[in-house]
Amino acid sequence: MANRLEGKKVAILVANGFEQIEMTEPRKALEAEGAETVLVSPAENKVKGWNHVEWGDDFPVDLPLERASADDFDALMLPGGQMNPDNLRILPQAVAFAREFLEAGKPVAAICHGPWLLVEADVVGGRTVTSWPSIKTDLSNAGAHWVDQEVVVDRGLVTSRKPDDLPAFNRKMIEEFAEGTHLGQAQATRRQRPSQRAH
Repeated sequence: MANRLEGKKVAILVANGFEQIEMTEPRKALEAEGAETVLVSPAENKVKGWNHVEWGDDFPVDLPLERASADDFDALMLPGGQMNPDNLRILPQAVAFAREFLEAGKPVAAICHGPWLLVEADVVGGRTVTSWPSIKTDLSNAGAHWVDQEVVVDRGLVTSRKPDDLPAFNRKMIEEFAEGTHLGQAQATRRQRPSQRAH
């Protein structure tokens, strides 16, 4: 079953402070299955990872966020790290970029603090998700059903809690990315967003 993602292009959206292993391990898994991965970031030229309790390595930015469009990709991967999504969710371009994937029904995988960006994008209402425990309340308040499991799949949206969950996360991410567009995800996202805005 090698090369299940041949011909697919996956955006990996990060800002400075992303949890390094939550980017590098999924990226390796995606590329091993034939996907082309593109590191998208608001950072210029290079972006810095976070390695557990200290700054990690620098990685070259493949595509500046300001030039990125969800139309050019088949799927989106969102690593965690506390600083990373907190930096992204204050940027309208980052929020819109993530939202466009879900509205189009394209698969999205987010781990640890990664789903925080999806709260800001107003696309988790009615979805079953997991995450790092500290953002459970944020997800619940945004209308998501939060569960404590190593990996959760809901109509093309894959979420996990922490680095220990990476093997399960990578397996499900590859399965969902291989399946492609999920019409149910697009319909669910479009249905829930107006009602969320009304509250």
